[in-house]
Amino acid sequence: VTGASFVVFNGALKTSSGFLAKSSIVEDGLMVQITPETMESLRQALREKKNFKVSCGKTDSGDIKEYVDICWVEDEEKTNK
Repeated sequence: VTGASFVVFNGALKTSSGFLAKSSIVEDGLMVQITPETMESLRQALREKKNFKVSCGKTDSGDIKEYVDICWVEDEEKTNK
């Protein structure tokens, strides 16, 4: 689990890169590089206020160990303190 002050979603990751998605810590935030298709799915999930999971790692690796979860919560006062 990583705490961050901000999150940047970059939808310019090319499918030919060999990655599903990439995440990296930038200063005190998180940058998530995703494909344009994943970006459109993320936008739709945000519009509909649905949870969304981004799997990070190489496309040919069967063992994905890194995820970026976007979750909607009921009580905002208990989060990000």
